[in-house]
Amino acid sequence: MPTFDIVSKIDGQTLDNAINTAKKEILNRYDFNDSKSTIDLDKKTNQVTIVTENDMRLKAIQDSIISRMVKQHLDPKALDFGKEQYASGNMIRKEIKIREGIDKEAAKKIVKKIKDSGLKVQASIMDDQVRVQGKKIDDLQAVISLCRAEDFGQPLQYINMRD
Repeated sequence: MPTFDIVSKIDGQTLDNAINTAKKEILNRYDFNDSKSTIDLDKKTNQVTIVTENDMRLKAIQDSIISRMVKQHLDPKALDFGKEQYASGNMIRKEIKIREGIDKEAAKKIVKKIKDSGLKVQASIMDDQVRVQGKKIDDLQAVISLCRAEDFGQPLQYINMRD
């Protein structure tokens, strides 16, 4: 029976390239001339930490990271912007989590959307992914186009298409 998986993953090396390019861009900008701003990517916890002086610079760094991700063909929906905290002195720290894997709520929405469509397929939640199986590949392709049309709050990829 043909199957495929719906997942939400981000390529670590491409993300690293996007963050490093954003870091170089910020350090070379004139308005960041005497800044003590830092951008760090922790690959183990999948978290970006920004430390800077004020809200204007924080917003500029975030915009730079988002634009670099788009240019590297990464979906910025994978970023989970937390609240900024005040670090020592007049510095502001912001931690941005990178979401990987489909959380339970989004998986339930995806399965409900597939079942409501009336297509003859079965969708099941497996850990942090959704497996879809059906008798016809055309039905599976219809599910992919259905999911692409809907916004589930995180980037989705469709992998392991098997016949």
